[in-house]
Amino acid sequence: MTVIRVLLADDHPMFRYGLRAAFASDPAVEVVGEASDGADAVRQAVELDPDVVVMDLTMPQLNGVEATRRILRQRPAVAILVVTMFDDSASVLAAVRAGARGYLVKGADRDEMLRAVHAAAAGDAIFSSAAAQHLAQQVSAPPRPARTPGVLATLTVREHEILELVAAGLTNTAITDRLGVSPKTVRNYISTIFAKLGVETRAEAIDRARAAGL
Repeated sequence: MTVIRVLLADDHPMFRYGLRAAFASDPAVEVVGEASDGADAVRQAVELDPDVVVMDLTMPQLNGVEATRRILRQRPAVAILVVTMFDDSASVLAAVRAGARGYLVKGADRDEMLRAVHAAAAGDAIFSSAAAQHLAQQVSAPPRPARTPGVLATLTVREHEILELVAAGLTNTAITDRLGVSPKTVRNYISTIFAKLGVETRAEAIDRARAAGL
C-alpha cells in the first residue's frame, strides 16, 4: 500500500489537531509534519518533500499563496491543497494561479478531506462547489483586454496582489487578515500603488487597473 505523506500548514493548533485526527483514520495517509506559519511551511515542504501540503491562506510571516509559489518552485511535484475559511473569487483565483491543485473551505467533513487528499496526491484537481463556480465564471467570462505595460508593469508582485484584493472589494482590514501583515504595511502598499497609478481613491485605482486588464 502506498502511503500519502501529508504536511499540515495552518496557524490554528486546534484545526491542525482535527486534521491529524481525521487523517489518522485512514492507514493510507500519514501526517509527516506541521507548520504554523508560511515560512515554516516552505522550509518543511522542501525538507520533507511530502506528497500533499494542506495549506491555509492566512498565516503569519508568509501567506499561503506566496508559500505555495515558493514550495512549487523548489518541489514542483508536491500537490498543494488549500483549506481555508475564504471562498471568494479573488482567493480561489490567487491560489490556483499560484499552483494549488485543490481548494476546500474549512468545515468540510472528514470524508471530503480524505477524498481531497487522495485526489490531490493522484494528480487530480479537487474543488469545493463554491470554488468550482468561481473558476467556471472566470473561464466563461469575456476575454480581458491585454494589459498596458506602462500602467501595471511598475508594480511589484506584492503590490499587484494587493491591487487585485482592492479590486475584489476587500477593505484594508480584510487585506491585513488575508496577507498576515500589519495595517500600516497595507496602508503603505496602497499609498505606493496609488502613486504609481497616478490616482487618489480606491475607485480610481480599480478603474485604472481594470482598464489595464487586471
